[in-house]
Amino acid sequence: MFYEPRLGHGLPHDPFKAIIAPRPIGWISTVDTQGRPNLAPYSFFNAVHSSPPMLAFTSESMKHSAANAIATGEFVFNLSTRPLFEAMNISSGALADGEDEFVAAGLAPAPCRIVKAPRVAVAPAAMECKVVHSMQLHDVNGEALAGWIIIGQVVGVHIDEAFLRDGRFDTAAAQSLARCGYRDYTAVGELFEALRPTDGGAFVAGQRDR
Repeated sequence: MFYEPRLGHGLPHDPFKAIIAPRPIGWISTVDTQGRPNLAPYSFFNAVHSSPPMLAFTSESMKHSAANAIATGEFVFNLSTRPLFEAMNISSGALADGEDEFVAAGLAPAPCRIVKAPRVAVAPAAMECKVVHSMQLHDVNGEALAGWIIIGQVVGVHIDEAFLRDGRFDTAAAQSLARCGYRDYTAVGELFEALRPTDGGAFVAGQRDR
């Protein structure tokens, strides 16, 4: 089939998010200008640069996380994992302004080193970010949309050393979560490695290049 999104897809459910999947979950913690914490997951999230490292998340309306990040210039990415799924899911709820998702989800916060927002203490990894870009999205006709994209430069990284193996972060052991289409999720449980043509050397299946 072929369809133009502006004319509709004709299916019972929109396939867009199922095709663009899996998508890492940006579990974003912030504080507002009064210092009150907020925590929420975003599936429109990813790394966008490596040197310096940068992350981006998109909010399809001006929700607390985006508003707080823009107002304070800071946010934290917390790695959501299969053991933390229930807490992550609870934090997606529509709490009233000023209510604490950490409390609602039964999560202990931990202080960050550089930014004011707290991180999720039990998350296997967290990244402190300073906002470098924030932009309201526009469509092909130049019409402003409700969505905003926030890009932050990573200025601090926390890693639970229990997930370090021979100097590598063990994504499979952490069981990192990702969002698929509809109400579907997946967790990383298996990895395979392959060298690029430009890497040089021989690749042996099942072995990592040391």
